[in-house]
Amino acid sequence: MEIGQQVKVKRLRDRVPSKVVDKLGKVGTIKDFKMTDGSGVGAVVAFDDNFTSWFFEDELEVV
Repeated sequence: MEIGQQVKVKRLRDRVPSKVVDKLGKVGTIKDFKMTDGSGVGAVVAFDDNFTSWFFEDELEVV
């Protein structure tokens, strides 16, 4: 995955707020990456409605 790529949220690993659950199946653009728990990398994804959140890489698929 690279910054600028379009990705779809395919699953959610943890319990998250409803604003994030609403993005399941939606497409957004990778804006940045962030260290998660010291052992992984998450992708910061921005959606058309100006909502931004980060996801584990295995929660996303490139479209």
